[in-house]
Amino acid sequence: MSTSYGASKEILQCITTAVIPRRELCVKDSNVSMLNSSRLSQKFLVSSGVCTKFHCRSRKTTIVLSMSCSSRDEKAEDNADRLTYKDAGVDIDAGSDLVRRIAKMAPGIGGFGGLYPLAGDSYLVAGTDGVGTKLKLAFETGIHETIGIDLVAMSVNDIVTSGAKPLFFLDYFATSHLDVDLAEKVIKGIVDGCQQSDCTLLGGETAEMPDFYAHGEYDISGFAVGIVKKDSVIDGKNITVGDILIGLPSSGVHSNGFSLVRRVLNRSGLSLKDQLPGGLVTLGEALMVPTVIYVKQVLDLVSKGGIKGIAHITGGGFTDNIPRVFPRGLGAAIYKDSWVVPPVFNWIQEAGRIDDAEMRRTFNMGIGMVLVVDKEAATRILEDGQGTNSMYCLGEVVSGEGVSYH
Repeated sequence: MSTSYGASKEILQCITTAVIPRRELCVKDSNVSMLNSSRLSQKFLVSSGVCTKFHCRSRKTTIVLSMSCSSRDEKAEDNADRLTYKDAGVDIDAGSDLVRRIAKMAPGIGGFGGLYPLAGDSYLVAGTDGVGTKLKLAFETGIHETIGIDLVAMSVNDIVTSGAKPLFFLDYFATSHLDVDLAEKVIKGIVDGCQQSDCTLLGGETAEMPDFYAHGEYDISGFAVGIVKKDSVIDGKNITVGDILIGLPSSGVHSNGFSLVRRVLNRSGLSLKDQLPGGLVTLGEALMVPTVIYVKQVLDLVSKGGIKGIAHITGGGFTDNIPRVFPRGLGAAIYKDSWVVPPVFNWIQEAGRIDDAEMRRTFNMGIGMVLVVDKEAATRILEDGQGTNSMYCLGEVVSGEGVSYH
């Protein structure tokens, strides 16, 4: 049994020693977990002096040392204390497996939006989504006016990744007992979201189902349809090594990962009315900030050319969503310190003692949309983005599949 820690090159002697974990450990894939910053000062005593392996990885030095039974027990206890999305009840791998099974029955699915060819020169592009357990926080905080914006955002942000302009939106609102005033607040948010994305709220369904939901609770889902010219579809097929990844900032957690957020909140002992550690607002306010609707910004950038692929960073984070737009054999190299991570994510990670790899596969980490562009377009976009619309150069496309962090 062995375990791996990042270490400096000076640690070469095969003797009993103390190893201080370092954040410089380069994560090559989602299966390698980085140590939480709160553990940086803790030393791990290695009781066995046998050095079993020494190698370099992406210019970072890693040393593998044999561990005693007591060290293994401590490590197991340490890992058991770390929260994961699966611990909170959401299994991303199971969801991915279901999509693969559905794809066998309905070939062609798997993109951010579904394309339907029209008789002329255009595709209809459709998407559907909900807002997950962010609704639980809406019930607790009483903030219902913006959850409809989240609902619209989740669908229109998906279909705009194809370069499609949203045309119309449909909603579904379900509850056990219809509270007209509350439902009006939710629908108002949907109308606001449609205005932000320049589409029409065409219709919807209100379902009153006694005994199905808890008193005062409801569920919502939405459906967006857009249109794009067949010769203008953004599908990632022309992405090549050396293309640049540009990130558009998120407003916070958006509408994914809230099952884990709620588990962290429960563990932290804080309430939604408490101030966000490191922030200027309450936890409730920080978590309920509505999802950014990127439609107008993205379509404006698309009209200027050079964009080869677009990824909406939702459930699955960078790890699962960015590769969805790449051709086979290509991956992403992300520069870890190239953007500002909002304080809410720092609190989530520290309070939940969540590994870096788990954070990157669960949350958007401050980036809600990633554009894959050629170098010439990247220069132009980043220069234009120095004004009100902040953008970040996140990394580049590399040979080899997956997402690595440097």
